[in-house]
Amino acid sequence: MDWKLEVVVVPVSDVDRAKHFYAEQVGFAVDTDSRIGEEARIVQLTPRGSGCSIIVGTGISDSRPGSMQGLQLVVDDIDAARAHLVAGGVDVSPVQHFEEGVKAEGRGGDWNSFVFFTDPDGNGWAVQERPARD
Repeated sequence: MDWKLEVVVVPVSDVDRAKHFYAEQVGFAVDTDSRIGEEARIVQLTPRGSGCSIIVGTGISDSRPGSMQGLQLVVDDIDAARAHLVAGGVDVSPVQHFEEGVKAEGRGGDWNSFVFFTDPDGNGWAVQERPARD
């Protein structure tokens, strides 16, 4: 039996601002923007090539906006990913790697090159480069 992660709820304080950030600045596709009655709004966004989406909205979570940390995306080219984020106006870290558990500037070995950014509420993201596939 396959177990697939489909959706992660990302708590935000302003749904329209978050939708703009993730769609226009980061580049996620907007799958749906739906209202369920007066209280709930669900905006589902999916990173290009991902089988997992995020949801931002109202009436869907009691978590504090900005409380999600360690969300992670994986890319083939960390430099291209960083350039894409910078072009979208995202405040993103330089390329970094870990040495003995401490962040250091520059690329690392396989699975050890990252950039980091936060959304407008402070939800924290890492983007990791995976090794080239043959």
